[in-house]
Amino acid sequence: MSISIADNLINSKAFADAVASLYGKDADVAAAASKYASIAEIHVKKYGEGCFYSSPGRIELCGNHTDHNNGKVLCAAINVDTIACVTKRDDGYIIIESLGYPAVKVNISDLDKKPEEEGDSAALVRGVCKYYVDNGYAIGGFAASTVSGVFKGAGVSSSASFELLVAEILNVEFNGGKLDKMTKSKASYYAENVYFGKPSGLLDQSAISLGGVSYIDFKSTTEPVVESIDWKFSGVDIVITNTGGDHCDLTHCYSDIRKEMEQVAEYLGGKTLRDIDESAFYDALPQLQEKASGRAILRSVHYFDENKRVVEGAKAVKDVDFDKFAQVIGDSGISSYTMLQNCYAEQDKAQRIPLGICLSKKCLGVKAVRVHGGGFAGTILALVDSAHTADYVAEMGVIFGKQNVFAVNIRNDGACKVNI
Repeated sequence: MSISIADNLINSKAFADAVASLYGKDADVAAAASKYASIAEIHVKKYGEGCFYSSPGRIELCGNHTDHNNGKVLCAAINVDTIACVTKRDDGYIIIESLGYPAVKVNISDLDKKPEEEGDSAALVRGVCKYYVDNGYAIGGFAASTVSGVFKGAGVSSSASFELLVAEILNVEFNGGKLDKMTKSKASYYAENVYFGKPSGLLDQSAISLGGVSYIDFKSTTEPVVESIDWKFSGVDIVITNTGGDHCDLTHCYSDIRKEMEQVAEYLGGKTLRDIDESAFYDALPQLQEKASGRAILRSVHYFDENKRVVEGAKAVKDVDFDKFAQVIGDSGISSYTMLQNCYAEQDKAQRIPLGICLSKKCLGVKAVRVHGGGFAGTILALVDSAHTADYVAEMGVIFGKQNVFAVNIRNDGACKVNI
């Protein structure tokens, strides 16, 4: 059966068009057909014919550690995804079977929060359903067989990819596709924070729902200003490298960034740095340096400059000005390294992120490189000329393990039904 399904997909122009849109014009249609067919074969045997959905992962491009002080960010959906074959059912249950994981089964007639489900995928499903019902949207039962290519441990948000997959299935199958992208983001955000029990911002869900590059201004955390921008750059790849390191003992490092920024804001009469006029900050430096650490002041400088870089980066994407975009990303990376100071912890003698950045800058074709996400341990992001991507991936793989180096591209489609 899988051969027949795969052959049908390979011979379908609609499928080829979908593959080009979701994964890039040079994507391997036969490989995609094999992947979709493998999940369809499993699904059809248990649940009958189904349709396909796709929900991407995401990356942070610019706006490093700005959102927690009501700042601005530039993030993007990428061409690795969670795919699902879906069939509606009328027994009031949502059943999701993900390859390699226990099946999730949720009775949608009971949407009360279950403490025992915290940290479990069932909580995400139940939470999205609860948000829909509370806001006047329809829900219904379905069976989904899924497989995810959203690699874990690289900061590309596999959990948000799953949340938006559920939100989009409910949107299309039971609401005629009428929900806007931010409503789906908020439903997923609610599920993760309230039902799953993981405090998070709206960045991950917004990037995955919107697709393309997303400019987000978090001056209001409940109603952020959001703009989705098509990615039109060609001849360049984004490579994520998981350099290694353990986050377990680094919680204080992350919290110190927010704490120090908010201390500076408090000294100047605000709650977060977004409340503070930048010129007032600089005018107050003679007195401020007697109250705050030099590191807190430098982190605040990063915050103000980074917000401006986000605006510049968004404009460069709109203008299809890659040289300017690469400059912005490179400058952001330098600022994170030298002023935000989140590329390695004080006690970290391995310093894998600095090593990755250093080696990247020595590689041909690398146009910009920066720490990706929270920092202190984990991943870096590089913009690489496509002609040199394979060599860069191979060279970084020798040092960090080939399983830890991923070439990705921006995809303009957010979580969606695959219309084939």
